[in-house]
This record gives sequence, C-alpha cells and structure tokens, in this order.
Amino acid sequence: MPTETFEFQVEARQLLQLMIHSVYSNKDVFLRELVSNASDALDKLRLAALRDDTLDADVSDLHIELEIDRDARTLTVRDNGIGMSYDEVGQLIGTIANSGTAEFLRELKEAQDAAGAEGLIGQFGVGFYSGFMVADEVTLLTRRAGEPQGTRWSSRGEGTYTLERVDDAPQGTSVVLHLKPADPDNQLHDYTSVWKVKEIVKRYSDFITWPVRLVGEKDGDGGAAEPETLNSMKALWARSREEVSEEEYHELYKHIGHDWREPLETIQLQAEGTFEYQALLFVPAHAPHDLFSQNFRHGLQLYVKRVFIMDDCEALLPPYLRFVKGVVDAQDLSLNVSREILQQDRHIRMMQRRLTKKVLASVKSMLTGDAERYATFWREFGAVLKEGLVTDPDNRDALLAVASFATTRGDGETVTLKQYVERMPDGQDDIYYITGESRESVESSPHMEAFRERGVEVLLLTDPVDEVWTDAVGEFEGKRLRSVAKGEIDLAAREDDRGEGEREKQAEAYAGLLGWMRERLAEDVKEVRLSTRLTVSPACLVADANDLSPALESMYRAMGQEVPHARRILELNPDHALVKSLNEAYGEREDHAELTETAELLHSLAVLAEGGRPKDPARFVQQMANRLERTL
Repeated sequence: MPTETFEFQVEARQLLQLMIHSVYSNKDVFLRELVSNASDALDKLRLAALRDDTLDADVSDLHIELEIDRDARTLTVRDNGIGMSYDEVGQLIGTIANSGTAEFLRELKEAQDAAGAEGLIGQFGVGFYSGFMVADEVTLLTRRAGEPQGTRWSSRGEGTYTLERVDDAPQGTSVVLHLKPADPDNQLHDYTSVWKVKEIVKRYSDFITWPVRLVGEKDGDGGAAEPETLNSMKALWARSREEVSEEEYHELYKHIGHDWREPLETIQLQAEGTFEYQALLFVPAHAPHDLFSQNFRHGLQLYVKRVFIMDDCEALLPPYLRFVKGVVDAQDLSLNVSREILQQDRHIRMMQRRLTKKVLASVKSMLTGDAERYATFWREFGAVLKEGLVTDPDNRDALLAVASFATTRGDGETVTLKQYVERMPDGQDDIYYITGESRESVESSPHMEAFRERGVEVLLLTDPVDEVWTDAVGEFEGKRLRSVAKGEIDLAAREDDRGEGEREKQAEAYAGLLGWMRERLAEDVKEVRLSTRLTVSPACLVADANDLSPALESMYRAMGQEVPHARRILELNPDHALVKSLNEAYGEREDHAELTETAELLHSLAVLAEGGRPKDPARFVQQMANRLERTL
C-alpha cells in the first residue's frame, strides 16, 4: 500500500517542538505515559470482548511488552490491546483535537520548574508526544482488534508524519522509539539500560493491572532469556493499609488523577456483607483549572472483580464531589453494565451514599484534627462542596457541619456555623450574612454600617453558589439565616427599648417625604422607608425577605430562565445631612417638582453603592453635572 505524508496541525507542531527541545530534569515520565496508554488499550479490549461475543480478538494473554535493542538504540513499548484503525491514528495522533491543548501549551511555557512541567504532560492527555523528549524518530504499528488490516505511523517530529496501511500487523499497538544518541556524561538517562527501564516501571507502573514484561534480553549462553514481569500487578485498593506505603498510594493517584502532586487525603473503604466492594479515593491538594467547566470529566474508575469497566463513572459520587479521584472495585455488578443502567442500579446508589458519607467524614476529620490541611481543602474545594447544600438535602447537615466561612471578625480565618452560633451574644437570634463578588465589596457595603458600628459578626459570602444555598438552607440549629440586605433589621431594638419614642417622632416627621418619594420612584421601588441599618450612607436598597436578590435574578437569566424583575425597597438614613435637607425642603415648599432630581439621584447613588448601574446612566450623569454646576 502507498505511504502518504501529512502535515501536523499548528498546535501539534508547537507541542512537538516543545517536547523535542525540552530541558526537563526527569525525562523518565515518557515511559510512564506510554505504559499507561498501553494499559488503557488493554482495558478497552477486555471491556469490548465482554460486551461483544462476536469480536474476533485474542484476550487469552493480555500484556505489555518492553523490548530493548542496545545496538539499534531502540526501545519498544508493545501491547496486544484494542489497537487503532487507520482513521483513528490520523485523528488521535496526527492532530490534536483536544480543546485543552492550547491551555497545556500555555501552562507548559509558563511552568517555572521542571517538576511542574513534567506533570502537565499527563494532566492534558498528550502522553504519546512525550516520546519525542528521548527519541529522534517514533514509529507506531497498530491494528484494531477485529479488523484485518493494520496501520504504520512514523515521524521525526519535524512537522510531518507518514501513514501506511499494512497487512501483517499484529493485534494491538507497538511504539518504537529511535532513541537520541547516548550522552556519555549522563548515564541516568540511558533508556537502553535494563536497570533503568526496570527502575522506571517499578516507580511509576507497579500498580498497572496487566503484566509489564521485559523481553529480548540475552541469557548467559547468548540465547533469549525468559520474559521478566516487572510489575507486581497488586491492586492497592485490595490490600490493607499496613501493606501499602504512602508513596505507592501517591503514585496510583498520580496515574489516575493525571496530577504530579501528592494528594491531600487518601481514603480507603471496604464494604462487606450482602454487597461487597472496595474503594480507594483521593482528595487532590489543588483544584483543577476546569473544575467549574461544563466539560469537566469527573467520576471514579469502576472495576468489577478487578476487571476494568469504565473511567469517569459519574454515578458513584454526587456532582459536588466531582474533584475526588479514585477506584471502586465491586464484586456483584454485571460486567456488561452500561452508563444508562448504572443510573438505575440500586447497588450503585448504595455505593454512592456510602462513598459520599465517607468523603464527608474524612473532611470532618481534617476540620477537627488538622487545621492546616482543612484550610487547604476549603480554599480549593469549598465553593464546589457548597453546591451540595442545594442539591443533596439528605447530606445537608453533614455538609453544614464541615462548611466554614469568612466573617467580619478576623483576617482570612474562616469559622463554622457552629462556632458562629457559640459566640453569638445574648439577645442575637439570627445568623447574619451578606453576599457579593468579593470580600472588599461586601465589607464596604452600606448594608454593613450598623453591624460594623455595633460589632455584630456577619458571614462574608462571596461565591456565586452562596446566593442559592442560603435560601435553600434557611436555618442552622434553630437559628435563622438572615441577609443583612433583605427585610427590616433593627439592631437597636434588640439591645433595649430606649429611643423608641424618638424613632416614632422621626417616622412622623418623614412621613410626607417618604410618601411623595414612593410616588415619584414608583417605577423603580415598591417602598421608601427610614433605615435602621445605615449610619454613614444617605440611602441603600434592600430586598423584601422573600424576594430574589439582584445577583440571583441575573444568575437565573444567564441560565436562560425568565424571572420577573422585583422592585426593591429604598431605605433612607434620617440622620444623614442630605436626607435631612431634603426633608426640610419638602416641608418648606409647596412645589416639589424641583426636588424630583434629588430623589432620583438618591436612588441612583444607592444603586451605585451596591455595585449596580443606574437605569439611565446618561440621565444620571446629566443630573450630577447640573447639581455640581449649581454648587459652584
């Protein structure tokens, strides 16, 4: 069959150049990636054979082979797994369709240290290209299981690659690395060395389910030695904690989590009884960059009796625990289970409930036993965990017990709701909170003035999900959750009754102005009243206790949901000079038309103070210009 030559796409060429000219201190990761790819191919073939009895494929001895030829300076990684068709080779290797590759290239260029750069290889699923770190040329021979014809792919990484159909390819895939010339000054990177290859496999791939065999060595008489299996193939999740080192757990996490860093927490679970399964879960130390992306792939690896079933099994954990990585090995599930059946399987639902409780219990252990690790966890994953307060009412109490929040008391430290309640002063019946885009914006909000003056602690909630869960939860241990920007709040009234008569006189004095402003601003507000929460600002806008906040309205509209616009309440500070002057002018003049501009300005200033935008910015600017002109 004729050999065809193709050009790499632009991103593939950029990636190849970075690989070829890389200066990583540890190039060993290339073999880890190629062995992992081979293991995936074997998993896929075993699964395909289970689901399709007619598949013409040999699954009697699935394995990975490593072959060294010191004279030719080649290293071959071979598997007898699922293989690839001609079209798949062109799509998966000749081009890079993964949208994450651009992000990979950017982060690779920005990586400040070699260890960080090496880890990016596995993180973005471009492990095959890592072979060009150590090879001048890479040749791939593959045949998809069940198909009669194979494919040969070859490239020197210089912008082009060749594709050729072949008739005598064995089932599976072999990758031949034509290694770069030996460096006599750096024997640590001699990949024709048997001890070096063994050391890499033991370090990175000892947990691979399939045997990794070294073939092609010579015995003492010059003949071929028996193939040597280099990995233990022991499923770490099936061994007791005492039998496995932390380093072994960490290597497994790095493999399945595509992360070069150590996990924050390792969680092991063994369920016995009528339905048996084992689980080994990991909590990462850092949130992935695409954690909140709709395309984020999450879920655990699912095995049945150590037979791989699927990656990213979303049904095993709720979406708010999508950052957790790991393996679940069940004993009694059907080997032909599909993603659709998983959603309905009662055993899967049982496992999800148990695994969820186990993860939350682990977080609680961090909270009570290791403040530093808990602080890391909550900083990285607190925002996503709070989604469960809305979506998982069954575990709401457990989630509330491990959640913590910034408050107006302390710099950077967070407190749990239990801690907040325990230090509430006598007479305070509610848990106060404020939502917003940042700590700086909520702390400077006019709604906080009276709370700040009286030293009342307020939770500072700055994640988008905070707008939702606070309404869904409602209370904690009998204490109502109250937004400082909603409803009527009178902090003075809870201290004592002094000044009650004075407030009644004040209400009478402002009654005329309030009624008039209510009429003038009827399109924008549903009520105008005196405020007990303002001490510095002239005015603020608040929502009724049961109304949606402006941020929540915007969130629903962004999701395509139509919600009616709720007019809010304008509160005036009766002790502010501007409001006093406006009230005096209203009482002294019969014609109040000229005061309309001041009333509209007060409303616009209240909108601006909370980070909003006046309804008619041009009109607001003109009114401000007119007012400034008259004061000069």
